[in-house]
Amino acid sequence: MTPLITVKNLEVRAGKKVLLSIPHFEIQEGEVLGIMGPNGAGKSTLIKALALLEHPAHGTIILKDKDITKEMTLEMRRKFAVAMQQPLLLDTSVYQNIAVGLKLRKLPRQEIKSKVSYWLEKFQISHLAKKHAYHLSGGEAQRVNLARAMVLEPEILFLDEPFSALDFPTKIQLLKDIKSIIQQTKTTTVFVSHDLMELKYLAENLAILMDGELKQSGPAEEVLSSPNPSTTAFINDWKTLLN
Repeated sequence: MTPLITVKNLEVRAGKKVLLSIPHFEIQEGEVLGIMGPNGAGKSTLIKALALLEHPAHGTIILKDKDITKEMTLEMRRKFAVAMQQPLLLDTSVYQNIAVGLKLRKLPRQEIKSKVSYWLEKFQISHLAKKHAYHLSGGEAQRVNLARAMVLEPEILFLDEPFSALDFPTKIQLLKDIKSIIQQTKTTTVFVSHDLMELKYLAENLAILMDGELKQSGPAEEVLSSPNPSTTAFINDWKTLLN
């Protein structure tokens, strides 16, 4: 089975500093991959590189059988959707925020209406359609942010700590909802988080990044129960915090 994404000898730099160095890595179609690591480990840099938002200094990114490393075109980038920690919503209504990507793709008005209505309902925010985005709570804004990503029907959904700023009850409900949606749509998802609880709940597989290098990856339960020498201290520290 051909992986959806294959990374070979990927290196991202900022001047002379190496931010990311990954010899080989694969993401399977339909996989929900969690990425964890300390601050400055390169997690967000990896997402930006995979989503073609940052050009690597070296290496190859293959989508199915196609080398897309240098194809930083709008058409190629539209295969991916990214939801960040801060929703960065537009100065307009919830409906228009979710519709914006479809309008840029010049879809027929009726099709846009149908798709936006569907995702408003899926994220349980239909009642907010006419509300101005600036008047939303944190949880509501993040639901709009995620609906705006999913309405594009991306080949890969990248989530960069989208729940970290939410209070606990809001976070739990949104985690349940996004997990259900990912499972129903079978959307390949790459999920960056500092929260072990979030990762254990949402991700089937887990990758540990440290100092820009992939130190361990595999089924989440296996990585957490059998850390290797380079990840043991980091994982044990997190387990201590949870207990």
